Amino acid sequence: MKEKITLKEAVRFHGHLGPYLVLGLLAGEAALKRLNCRKFFGLEVKVRGAGEKPRSCLVDGLQLSTGATYGKGNIEKLDGKKISIAFRNRDNNKRLKISLKEELARKLEGLKGHRDSEAFAGALYRAKPQKIFNFTTGG
Repeated sequence: MKEKITLKEAVRFHGHLGPYLVLGLLAGEAALKRLNCRKFFGLEVKVRGAGEKPRSCLVDGLQLSTGATYGKGNIEKLDGKKISIAFRNRDNNKRLKISLKEELARKLEGLKGHRDSEAFAGALYRAKPQKIFNFTTGG
């Protein structure tokens, strides 16, 4: 399994570079690693708070990094005010919930324009997951 989707691959799929796309990539990679989960068929993903653009771009990043897709029925988008992603390892039922750290959520809301968003996305791609996400385990 390929470790990390490159930004170039993500942009080719999604159409442009933005912070929510990158957050989806990073969250998916972190979940696969923490749950020791098989990519593509080994997990279920439920995304809250990503109903409209630009937040919905998160879903493309999750599909790329986890292999969960709408066609396979193992990713679902749900209503919510704040972004959170619930993952379940189908093989052992272990669960992980990922949410954004408050400081990151504030920075995202303060971004102005495409150039600002692209620069922030590039910096996010290099960030350590524990610096930008809260992790809650269960199951």
